[in-house]
Amino acid sequence: MPELERESGRLTFKLVYYGPAQGGKTTNLMQLHDRVGAEMKGELMTLETQNDRTLFFDLLPLGFRAPSGLTIRFRLFTVPGQVAHDGTRKAVLSRADGVVFVADSQRTESINNGESFQNLVENLGRVGLDIDRLPLVVQFNKRDLRTILSEEEVRERYAGAPWPLVFASAIRGEGVLQTFAALLRGVWRGYARELELDTTHGLSEAAFVAAATGDMQ
Repeated sequence: MPELERESGRLTFKLVYYGPAQGGKTTNLMQLHDRVGAEMKGELMTLETQNDRTLFFDLLPLGFRAPSGLTIRFRLFTVPGQVAHDGTRKAVLSRADGVVFVADSQRTESINNGESFQNLVENLGRVGLDIDRLPLVVQFNKRDLRTILSEEEVRERYAGAPWPLVFASAIRGEGVLQTFAALLRGVWRGYARELELDTTHGLSEAAFVAAATGDMQ
């Protein structure tokens, strides 16, 4: 559940980019930092370890002020894809309000994608989150490469899944904002009634997404 600080008038959502190593999670956040035109946007901060890639990125704050005066913030994290860092993945995933699963579109990565998604399901259970209720978007990244699954193949494999599918080339910035917007829509639908986003704070689904991405059209 998002963190609502009534005294300070702030509502914070924790959003996590999950997926296999080298899939493009970090690139997604770097592109978002450059492209999102939200009212409030902080610096992109990193935590690194020796002999490894970045453990997670924290984009803080990315947010805006609702018509009611409520400040809405988003904290965006990535998790390490390497198997050795499962403990860190669970810690970052804890109390998440929404997840983007970044899959690698290359044919050779299908097994890694499947194992990573299964790891997501298991870790959500371990931290007390229900994948059937949590806002989730699946992004198939690296569409700029040659040896990739076709969109038809991907859609066939995910035909029974309830989650939005987005095709992207994060390195080119393609599909990055669309993925974030799809997650924001899921977040609004998941929490709007309980948090009275529309009725009390004047934020329809479209207004919520537009304000968070900086797209006021």
